[in-house]
Amino acid sequence: MKSALLLVDIQNDFLPGGALAVPEGDAVVPIANRLQWLFNTVVASQDWHPPGHLSFASSHAGLKPFDTTTVAGLEQILWPDHCVQNTAGAEFARDLNTEGVDAVFRKGEDPRYDSYSAFFDNGHQRSSGLADWLHARSITRVYIVGLAADVCVLFTALDAVNEGFDTVVVSDATRGVDLQPGDTKRALDRMPQQGVSLVTSRTILN
Repeated sequence: MKSALLLVDIQNDFLPGGALAVPEGDAVVPIANRLQWLFNTVVASQDWHPPGHLSFASSHAGLKPFDTTTVAGLEQILWPDHCVQNTAGAEFARDLNTEGVDAVFRKGEDPRYDSYSAFFDNGHQRSSGLADWLHARSITRVYIVGLAADVCVLFTALDAVNEGFDTVVVSDATRGVDLQPGDTKRALDRMPQQGVSLVTSRTILN
């Protein structure tokens, strides 16, 4: 079984001090770096929004970050402006080792759709090409780390299962936004119910 490590959105805006900071988001970086040495294939997703993206609260008069509205027929949480293309916030975390990354798949580029998953936008209208890329290299198992557990990691993992991959989330190498208390726990509890395995980095490294 050929495996790949998938680094989900380990970007400056999701780290402490960033525009959409995930609490303790920086804690995933050293674990991701250690795990990379165990994989021949490493890929990364990168949130890459154009200015004025419709998932930004600033694009909706009278609404504020973390309000909910409808965009393109889908319920949409409105976020602070984050990971805007060609800004420092969209860059990968400074301490993340990217030398071994074989490919980067950008998401959220279409201004009309948000894209939590590294595989598809939220309406499944557009594929990032990640699944095809992995299948072309005979990858059958993906290990997922990154940010955030209750948003992009969750939806990436669910799509990975649906795309036929044996899917493993490294539980200590992800952190959640927790917009509502307990969101991260609920996301981690949901994953095994939908075919995702949970492991710790210690298990893999040992």
